[in-house]
Amino acid sequence: MTQLEDWLKERSIEEVECLVADLSGIARGKILPARKFIKSVREHSLRLPESVFIQTVTGEYAEDEDDQMVGEIDVDVVLKPDPDTISLVPWYRDPTAQVIADCYYNDGAPVEIASRHVLRRVLALYDERGWRPVVAPELEFFLVQVNTDPDIPLLPPIGQSGRPETSRQSYGIDAVNEFDAIFEDVYDFCEAQGIDIDTLTHESGAAQMEINFNHGDPMVLADQAFLFKRTVRHAAMRHKIYATFMAKPLANEPGSSMHIHQSVVDKKTGRNLFSDKQGKDTKLFRSHVAGLQRYLPQAMPLLAPNVNSYRRLRPYSDAPINVHWAVDNRTVGLRVPVSAANGRRIENRLAGADANPYLAIAASLVCGYLGMIERLKPTEQIEGSAYKLRHTLPRTLYDALLRLEGARALREVLGDKFVRAVIGVKRSELEAYQRVISSWEREHLLLNV
Repeated sequence: MTQLEDWLKERSIEEVECLVADLSGIARGKILPARKFIKSVREHSLRLPESVFIQTVTGEYAEDEDDQMVGEIDVDVVLKPDPDTISLVPWYRDPTAQVIADCYYNDGAPVEIASRHVLRRVLALYDERGWRPVVAPELEFFLVQVNTDPDIPLLPPIGQSGRPETSRQSYGIDAVNEFDAIFEDVYDFCEAQGIDIDTLTHESGAAQMEINFNHGDPMVLADQAFLFKRTVRHAAMRHKIYATFMAKPLANEPGSSMHIHQSVVDKKTGRNLFSDKQGKDTKLFRSHVAGLQRYLPQAMPLLAPNVNSYRRLRPYSDAPINVHWAVDNRTVGLRVPVSAANGRRIENRLAGADANPYLAIAASLVCGYLGMIERLKPTEQIEGSAYKLRHTLPRTLYDALLRLEGARALREVLGDKFVRAVIGVKRSELEAYQRVISSWEREHLLLNV
């Protein structure tokens, strides 16, 4: 507590935002005056209802068939801020801090359905084996014109030239420069928060961008990705533009992904366990790949969590449709980038930008972990385009939830209560979506059938 209190006093902080990520990755929590925040943390009185973790994107609360998700009583859980995550909120005028919290019951047990706990649970499995995973996410997003009518399709924004993009500008420097003012804010905001971003590039969609993070500890990178999405949205709105991390926001443009580069090193020596001294693949590397191949299709609700997510996973759309693997091949779901031996890693290309970063990273790592402990063997690397091979990923959220429901190994390592929560929340969202009549249906069915 002293560390937090000293940090707040040194910067004359007036308010504190205490944040948790719900299952959808939405920031929930409380905003308190700094003095009250300190008092609440000391007295363990900073609380939220457990049901915040089963809130859907539509603001409803999900229950499973047995009403066992949060029990008959919606108990309060205690927020315990992580001092290592405290930072300034740079887009406010008044001195404001934000801190990410972990959640516990009154008896000290962690909240099983909290996103941060799920990732910590997976990291503990690696730690028990003397392994340390390393990750580096890549997040894509679109800049679009302000849109207040959900029935109107999104449009690319007007850049500093006064014109919107009308053609694809992959890796275009001038196309990025159109929005220099936004990205200057993004970099300044990230520096103020200690978010360690690396490369900015223009992706293939109109006003679609990608930010790469430097590799590091999975929890630190998940925290940073969680805060980064909020940061980009605030930076864009300062310039009267929206930034969206929807997986497929524009009908005729590619979708936005969250590629996850991952490797595993020896905890004591720091040696990359994916490559031997001669620079060749190790058995552990191949088993990790095999685990991703076997279990990722069952974990898709954590990587592609929304009905919109599956619009991205289409052939010839810069997104995978299966879990084949190959070196330096961007049509596969699992790509091995060309690298030196100590940089050997696998790039999981399945996750969408709309995924909760804690859960996407946890899912990706746990699938690889299962492959390593089960000593699974991968398929042979493919040559040529994976789009010519069978589409083996779920095609809809409904299909994905059915696969997760029957995934015994994943339920065991991630926690049955957590998996039931995910299924309950996402099925509730799916049911809400099914009640909506789309413009396509009105256009083609209204007077024709």
